[in-house]
Amino acid sequence: MVGKIDEITYNLIKKSIDASSSRGKVIANNIANVNTKGFKASYVVFEDKLKNILENKGIDLKTTNERHISSGNSINNINYEIKKNTASSMRLDGNNVDIDSEMVSLAENTILYNALISQTNSRIAMRRLVTNGGK
Repeated sequence: MVGKIDEITYNLIKKSIDASSSRGKVIANNIANVNTKGFKASYVVFEDKLKNILENKGIDLKTTNERHISSGNSINNINYEIKKNTASSMRLDGNNVDIDSEMVSLAENTILYNALISQTNSRIAMRRLVTNGGK
């Protein structure tokens, strides 16, 4: 049971790191194109998908064999999605990048990414400690 929980936690952290890494690239791209005429900002959707699965919005079928059909509504199947913000425009040239908002998002994402990496390192160190018998 503990192994299964560890596997789920590891997969969740891994997917969160992937989403955070992609979010950093998307934010950097938005900032780089702040003066590009007609550019539409992009954003990463991950946390809302994760929240829906964790709140169990949707039916998740219990499977006892890997060949059973699953609803696909599990943490293992969650992935981030990159979307364009086409709803608004900040300037007359059609560009909708808000540099202040992007800089705040960049700082927030950097803190999140560092926390996830720190969590991963702590888990690896803990496993190493247990494997070595506490030495």
